[in-house]
Order: sequence, then structure tokens, then C-alpha cells
Amino acid sequence: MRNSQNIIMSGSDPVTANEETTWSFPGALVGFIAWLLALGIPFLLYGPNTLFFFLYTWPFFLALMPVAVVVGIALHSLTGGRLIYTSVSTVLIVVAIFGVLFLWLMG
Repeated sequence: MRNSQNIIMSGSDPVTANEETTWSFPGALVGFIAWLLALGIPFLLYGPNTLFFFLYTWPFFLALMPVAVVVGIALHSLTGGRLIYTSVSTVLIVVAIFGVLFLWLMG
């Protein structure tokens, strides 16, 4: 005697039925590149003396890297996978966060 039920299979395959695309890697890449760009801005403004400032404050700026990656992933998800909107908004937000931290440590 079987202990099971008959399952009616639908016409569509459940594996290929309307799956979302993955958005984590492009968003993470955009977030990391935005973090690198934000890291370069103090060097453009203050020159090589920025290295002495980063000598004592590097943990703060390193801690912003996973934040930038998560911001990139979240914005790429919220914009529906549009890379241009994701890139622009991620760069603006990460540069703003980086600038706030830089000015807070300078003051």
C-alpha cells in the first residue's frame, strides 16, 4: 500500500517560471567602485599629505567599504537592475557618506 498522493503537474516548468535575475554582483561591483572613487577624492583635494591622515584613520574608511557594497546592492535592487541609475545614485550616496566621515574626522 502506497502512502502518497497523486500530484497534478502543470504545463509550466517550475524551474524556469518567471525567475528574477540576480542583482547582487553588479550592485556589489558598483558599490566597491564607488568606494574606490570616494577614497580618491581626498587625494585630489589635499595631495599626498592625505596619506598621513589615513595613517591613523584607515579603519574608519575601511569600515565604509562593506557599507558601500550593501548600498550598491540595495540600490541596484530598488532601481530594477538599471545600471546607470544604480551607478549614479550609489556614487552620490557613497561620496556623501565618505565626505561626512572625512569632515567629521577633520573637525
